[in-house]
Order: sequence, then structure tokens, then C-alpha cells
Amino acid sequence: MKTDFLVIGSGIAGLTYAIKTAKKYPEKKIIVITKANVEETNTKYAQGGIAGVWNDSDSFEKHIDDTIIAGDHLSNPEIVDIVVREGVERIKEIIAYGADFDKDENGNYALGREGGHSEFRILHHKDVTGNEIERALLSQAEKHQNIELINHCFVVDLITQHHLGFLVTKSTTDITCLGIYALNLHTNQIEKIISGITILATGGCGQAYRATTNPLIATGDGVAMVYRAKGKIENMEFIQFHPTALYEPGVSPSFLITEAVRGEGAVLRNHAGIAFMEKYDERKDLAPRDIVARAIDSEMKKAGTEFVYLDCRHLDKEKFLHHFPNIYAKCMDIGIDLFKNLIPVAPAAHYSCGGVKTDSWAQSSILNLYACGECASTGLHGANRLASNSLLEALVFAHRAFLHTVQLIDNDQLNQHPLYDSSLVPDWNASGTTDPKEMILITQSMKELKQVMSDYVGIVRTDVRLLRAMHRLDLLFSETEDLYKSSTVSPQLCELRNLITIGYLITKGAQFRKESRGLHFNTDHPGKSTVLQNIIL
Repeated sequence: MKTDFLVIGSGIAGLTYAIKTAKKYPEKKIIVITKANVEETNTKYAQGGIAGVWNDSDSFEKHIDDTIIAGDHLSNPEIVDIVVREGVERIKEIIAYGADFDKDENGNYALGREGGHSEFRILHHKDVTGNEIERALLSQAEKHQNIELINHCFVVDLITQHHLGFLVTKSTTDITCLGIYALNLHTNQIEKIISGITILATGGCGQAYRATTNPLIATGDGVAMVYRAKGKIENMEFIQFHPTALYEPGVSPSFLITEAVRGEGAVLRNHAGIAFMEKYDERKDLAPRDIVARAIDSEMKKAGTEFVYLDCRHLDKEKFLHHFPNIYAKCMDIGIDLFKNLIPVAPAAHYSCGGVKTDSWAQSSILNLYACGECASTGLHGANRLASNSLLEALVFAHRAFLHTVQLIDNDQLNQHPLYDSSLVPDWNASGTTDPKEMILITQSMKELKQVMSDYVGIVRTDVRLLRAMHRLDLLFSETEDLYKSSTVSPQLCELRNLITIGYLITKGAQFRKESRGLHFNTDHPGKSTVLQNIIL
């Protein structure tokens, strides 16, 4: 199969790029490929909203400052400026596509406020903002006949000249992406798709941890593929734990209690019923997520408990039911009337601030390969993501990737590798010939991985824990590679392999960072370095 543009992932980033490209080039073919149903994305599960400067009391400068402060000053100021200033126009575009954001009785947008924000600037659709954006984008994409949506197709690896016997001897910028190998789950065959431009929009990697708000599909596939293709990966040690996931033992993914609830006045309390955030930060319950997550972790360790409480009992019931109907319904389903009872909550892996290193136009270090959305490290988030900046980032960099590819095509500068001839790209060389004799070899290794990452590379880290994690990951890697070489390819085996790579990248980045900054807190290196640096692997 050949296509002009290949988009891997059908969330906000992938669909935004596909729609813009389809409009610009109606004669060209765009394939959007996803390993599940097209609507099953990280975007769908985003509750809180999308940040933007919408009124006179706010300003770009305030939003920029909030982002840099939340990122613990590791954010790239140039990138922050780009995203904040260009973001409002991008939001207006999805509104034009039909995305519906809540308004007040006067017809103005009902702006919310979340931790780390100095102003009310969060647009939201009740407590299912991401799902509303995904709906609008899918509806828009279906209007373009040159967009082909392929679901249940698992991307195994990127195709580069490595697969063709060409050795790269200069630098990673010499590597060119020619397309992908993908396991078609309808035919159970591995097929090759050759493309002039490939966009990675594969989402996050939260499934590396035992407790996570991420859907089951969030297995870090894009980042792992780029690392295997010798592309640059950056800042993977910065894993954001959402402070307030609903505590339900044995349930995965964890149900998210959006930060916007605290923005409306909800208060965190320990097992003694005492509000504790004032001990940790003057912003109390509206402190940035890294601070709140560590505060909750500290309170749980002191009391020897697995959760704290979120108190919503004093909030306006009518307003809460209007803004957060799904949260209310979920709590009631498990017997918690949040206007009478405290909600048990605990931190859960939520968002990766690192990923595929990109420039200001979403270009990766591999030619003709772009990355946007959570799989990319654009420089916006630094050491910690400011709430509701992720959907904004995805829109902005999908648009900038589009602009850059338009420039390449219109100026005839697209580096068409001579081996884009699909007949020269070899078919997948299947080394394994049988299914694993025991699926427990995969499922148990997945459990071990999640346990290792949660226990040793979680909210608070030490050098000894990181070293122990690396030893365990080395063994898991060795065992899984042996299984991969002897077995037929399956989504379960590929996801395990990808998550082991993700675990390695997170742990190795954490070992290299000899300071505590943002989401990375190491008790052996509690201070901050005066040298701001990104950890590139």
C-alpha cells in the first residue's frame, strides 16, 4: 500500500493534521491508522478542558508565565510563546468544526480554572471535553473522501533505510522514514505501507504503571518505535501523576476526578479529615500537579494508607451536576454520594511530558517523520505539564506540521528517498513461526513491568530504587526479546515490548538527572541544578 500522507493515531493531533491536509490537497491520499476503534484515543478521555486566553482580564503573558512556572523553568520559552499565542486561533477552528464548549446564561464561554493557572481560561464541555472534541473531529474527517480511516491495525515498526541494508554512519538526521510495517488484525498479516510523510500521533504511555488514568491503548508505541529506529527521545523521566484518580482497588484504568473539581473549590483531606495542602504550598489545592501529587504521596506514607479524600460536600450541587455529571454518576454507581461522603482518591500515572524530540515545526530527528500530541516532546511542558495545555499543544503542532509539509511540497523540497519505490522495501521478515505456548509469559511480564515501574520509578525516587528497576528491566527485556524472536507477532507481545522500552527510557532518564525538578523527585538529589538541561536518549 502507498499513500501520500500516513497518520498514526486518530486523536486530536492526528485528525487535525489529516483534516487540514485533506482540505489543502484533495487529490492526495491520507491514511489514518489506529490499533483500536478510531474513537478510542487518549483525547477521548481528557476531562478538564483546553486552555486559552479568552477575556480582557487575562493575557498571553500570564498564560506564558503560568506554563513556565508549572514546568519548573525547563520549558522552552520560544515554544511556550508559540503555543499560547497561536492556540486561540486553533481552538476557534475546532469550534468551527462543531466542537461545543459550555457557556453561561449570557452566552459567554463558562471558563474554568485549574491548578497552576492564575486566571479562569479553561474551555470545557461538562467533564467530557476530550470526547466532544474527538466527536467533532471525526465528523469533520468523514466529510473528506481522500481520508481513509483504517482501524484494528497495529503498527509494529517504522521502515527506514536500516531495513534495506543501508547503514547510517553520520548522524540521526540522516535517517529517513519510508513508512511502516503494520499487523492487520483483520487478516493477521504484517503489511507494509509506504508514505512520503508520516505523522506520529500515538498518544501516551501510562500503561507502564499499575495505577493509571490512561486507556489500555496507551502503551507508548510511537516513542518505542522511534527509539528502535535510532531517533532522539527526550525528557522521559517526567511522568505526570494526576493527583486525584478515584481509588478503586483492582480497577484499571482508574477513573479520573478532573482537576477542575478543585478549581471549583473541592478540598483535599487526609484520613483525619484535615485539609493538608496549605502545609505544602501557598496555592493550597490549586498548586501545580507535581506538588499536589507529592503532597498526597507524603500524607499516604505518613498514615500508612493507600488514598486520601476529596471533599466536595460544600460545593453548589446544581452547578456541580451541570459541570461534572459523569463524575457524579460514577461516584453514585459505587455508592458514594459526593454531597454527603468524601471521595477516596490517589495519584495515578496520567501524562508523559517527554517523548519524541521535535523542533518548532513538529519535525523529529528522522527525516519525513513528524510527531505531535502526547508522544512528542515539543519543549512546551518542561518538567511538568500545566493543566489543560495538552489539547492546546496537540492542535498547535498538528497545524505547524501541516504548514511545514505544505512548504516542502509546494517548494518541491520533499526529500523523496530513492527507495520509496515500494518494490524495493522488503516484506516483513517473520522470525517467529508459532504462537507463544503460554500466554502467561506475556501477561505475567506485563504485571512485573507495571509493578517495577510503580514501586521504583514512581512519584518519589532514589538512586537505589532506580538501579534496582534497571536490573529488573534488563531481565524483562532479555526474556521478551527471546520470545519476540521465537513467536509470531501479536499486539500483546508488541505492546509488552514497547512498554519495556518505555520503562527503560523513563528509568535511564531518571538516572541521568542528578537533581529534583518538576515531576522528577529523587531524595538522593533533592536540590535543583543551576544548569537547565534536557535529557536526550
